Amino acid sequence: MGSCFSSSAEVFSWLSKHINLERGQKPKSFRLERMEVLCELAGNPHKCAPSIHIAGSKGKGSVTSMLTAMLTAAGLRSARYMSPHVMDIRERICIGVGKNAVTFFDEDIYCKAGDELRSIAEAKLPALFDPAAPDGCEPTFWELLTLLFFLCARQGKCDVMVVETGMGGRLDSTNVVDPLVSVITLIELEHTNFLGNTITEIAGEKAGIIKQGKPVVLAKQCDEALAVFKKKAQETNSPLYYFPEIAKLSNVNITSQGTEFSLSLSSPLLGDLGILAPWREPLRLSIPVPGNVQAENAALAITALKITMSQKQTDCLSPCIENTIRHGLANLKIPARFEKIASEPTFIIDGAHTPESLALCIETFCSLYGEGGILIFGCAADKDVIAMAKIAHTNLNCSRFSKIIITTPGTFKTSDPAQVYEAFTAIAGKEKTELIADTNEAVRQANLFAKSSQRAILGTGSFYLAAEIRKIIMNS
Repeated sequence: MGSCFSSSAEVFSWLSKHINLERGQKPKSFRLERMEVLCELAGNPHKCAPSIHIAGSKGKGSVTSMLTAMLTAAGLRSARYMSPHVMDIRERICIGVGKNAVTFFDEDIYCKAGDELRSIAEAKLPALFDPAAPDGCEPTFWELLTLLFFLCARQGKCDVMVVETGMGGRLDSTNVVDPLVSVITLIELEHTNFLGNTITEIAGEKAGIIKQGKPVVLAKQCDEALAVFKKKAQETNSPLYYFPEIAKLSNVNITSQGTEFSLSLSSPLLGDLGILAPWREPLRLSIPVPGNVQAENAALAITALKITMSQKQTDCLSPCIENTIRHGLANLKIPARFEKIASEPTFIIDGAHTPESLALCIETFCSLYGEGGILIFGCAADKDVIAMAKIAHTNLNCSRFSKIIITTPGTFKTSDPAQVYEAFTAIAGKEKTELIADTNEAVRQANLFAKSSQRAILGTGSFYLAAEIRKIIMNS
């Protein structure tokens, strides 16, 4: 083995060179038993602390961040694993400590964990890291990154881990955990080449994170998905907390500064666990992220938090749950979730990458900044471009944007901006739609048009596009 790592940058550089990142994966590349072997060779770091596991098509990153923020506010050393990152790959592997906002681990933690990871790669599993090994044999980037997270959590002596799936659930590298509670957000058609072509198939993959006898908090679902989750919960004897049946949101007020809402929880299951009190209902809360969907995400996270509090492993949580929730949500920071990155002109970025999440994003944008703004759009090649073009163009036969710029959503995933442009021009027309493949130039042109027309800009369609735009604006 080479010399010890001296920085987190060296760790991630080694990791990215060793494995083919997030490209070129095939369905047979995902094999949970390989991740189990890796964890066993590392001394099972995924068992170093209790965990909460989150899956879903949209909102899982927000729920993961909210849970981590509240657990941190409760005084726990809370390790967070999520993707993608926006500015720094360390965003994927973070720590909340000292009741403060979530931040990066200390550099020595990344380095020590990286040394452990490389030791396994180079000394114990040389055959599995052979570039000539057949498909499905070599560990994937996701598996190694996930193992790095678990190693960091163990090195950092964490009290609890909040773990977001990368894709799917059943075969995802994170599914080695046996969580205190699982959370499943809204299910949509996504990653159909890996997860299946129907809602039922995709829900089946997500339901794979439900563990025997462990509670699951479930966001509102369509009938097909709900049936899958209810069946899985029954098979595993897992208490199911279905959002429409246990929670009520009211008095939702969305501003450019965030979202205020009232939350009430009621369920015989919650009562049986003894976690409805102390609780003065309805609880008035606020989060620094605009959007009705973010209030729903917060409600899911709060429900999961209360269930987690009922478990023995986390009885050190603050007895004043209301203050914990308020303080945690107040410190919430979620890059690229309806994030305002500039004021003159107003520039919003959002990682919406499915038709429903795009619709919610655009609805929030237009409600706050009016119709007729500028849209910068780019998405991966596997997205439903026609559906997204229709959503972006009209609302009750009225044009939502005065200018639409199609661009490249980074280079991390395969994309076809020309094809996206054709789809948008077919819906919105060529007069208002423009193809500017270079994202720097797309941002420059959007800023010029926004300043002359006194309009706001929305950049969306992909987290990778949001990340590119954020870097351009922050470096300008």
